[in-house]
Amino acid sequence: MELKNMDKIVNVCKARGFVFPGSEIYGGFANTWDFGPVGVELKNNIKRAWWKRFVQEDANTYGVDAAILMNPTVWKASGHVDSFGDPKMDCKNCKTRHRADTLIENHSKGTVSAEAMTNEEMEKYIEEHDVRCPVCGKRDFTPIRKFNPMFTTSRGTLEAEADTVYLRPETCQGEYVNFLNVQRTARAKVPFAIAQIGKSFRNEITPGNFLFRTIEFEQMELQKFCKAEDSMNFYEDYKVRAKQFVEDLGLKDEHLRFHDHDKLAHYAKAACDIQYLFPIGWQELNGIHHRGTWDLSRHQEFSGKSMLYLDPVTNEKFLPTVIEYSIGADRLTLALLCEAYDEETLEGGDTRVVMHLHSAIAPYKVAVLPLQKNLSDKAKEVFAILSKQFMCDYDEAGSIGKRYRREDEIGTPFCVTIDFDTLEDDTVTIRDRDTMQQIRLKISELCPYIQSKISF
Repeated sequence: MELKNMDKIVNVCKARGFVFPGSEIYGGFANTWDFGPVGVELKNNIKRAWWKRFVQEDANTYGVDAAILMNPTVWKASGHVDSFGDPKMDCKNCKTRHRADTLIENHSKGTVSAEAMTNEEMEKYIEEHDVRCPVCGKRDFTPIRKFNPMFTTSRGTLEAEADTVYLRPETCQGEYVNFLNVQRTARAKVPFAIAQIGKSFRNEITPGNFLFRTIEFEQMELQKFCKAEDSMNFYEDYKVRAKQFVEDLGLKDEHLRFHDHDKLAHYAKAACDIQYLFPIGWQELNGIHHRGTWDLSRHQEFSGKSMLYLDPVTNEKFLPTVIEYSIGADRLTLALLCEAYDEETLEGGDTRVVMHLHSAIAPYKVAVLPLQKNLSDKAKEVFAILSKQFMCDYDEAGSIGKRYRREDEIGTPFCVTIDFDTLEDDTVTIRDRDTMQQIRLKISELCPYIQSKISF
């Protein structure tokens, strides 16, 4: 299967306002990216689609938005302070630092998983398969060392009194520490889930594969609290639902696969990733994890607060088992951009670049285009009508053909053209992005027509 060209996708993203390098006027800041006017709409639409599917449409899932800065003891309880770390090795030649597992997985195009390898096994693989530094091309690495990727900061008005706090490396602890609050205020009965969308931070070495792995990222995730005897059913259910969700957004089945973890955490009963065939090879898109009672038991131990749930039917008290489903908003955005990107050869030999994004997540649902600038007054009237219901673009610069191409490149599913007939009969031409076919509609018919095409 031929992989798409990541450089072409990155170039379109930069040129059309999807994503810009972070702090670009200062020369950038490694592995940080800013979402532009088009990209922020796409990413927000993806988050809204996830929330609708997994929170709005599920009567037993409740949302939270937990603080990024948490009591430092949270990270002692979770194990991040004492045992969280990545296997790092330095290139002696160019002095750059790399994750050993990432070097192996990138070298093998995702066909080899390093998660179950020991440090010695990873070092042996790198030597035997001549895995080289992606920066300088040499193979002269230090032995693997453990590196804790949590960002630290301090809280306090005086330096001598400052306490160390951490930028959260994951969002799930906010759901665990709010288990009792949500259960009480929502009067929730097990099984129920707590969901949130939020930023996490990891001071890790990234391979520079655009949005795939960054030091600041956004997660969409939920924790399902259930009885132990029901847990594997929920685990399997979220595997199915997670895959169906990304397929419904546009990822093809042949570009997706399940990957069971080769090595489980000591408290885990099962763990599975859904991988996507990125231009860099098969890589993790999201994870579903059976976490047992580990998280609630640890917070119960370190906080001194009982996390037991009282079953109102049996009067039994127990720690719920947790099934976690987590997917990165940035990584899913990248996957959908890779899937949508296409170069089409048209009649006459011309080509067009088009983003075949699902209409529900397209940054703009419709673009309003006056055929000529002297039709702009009428076009702006149409824009005012449509923009009350949809995110719309307005463009009157250049030929109509060039404007169509610009909208194709950012994935706008419909273009409405105002011409001189519009002034006579209040009809407009609406063009479909994918088929390029055009029909004539009354202005009063536009909103219901577009709404019928963008549902999710």
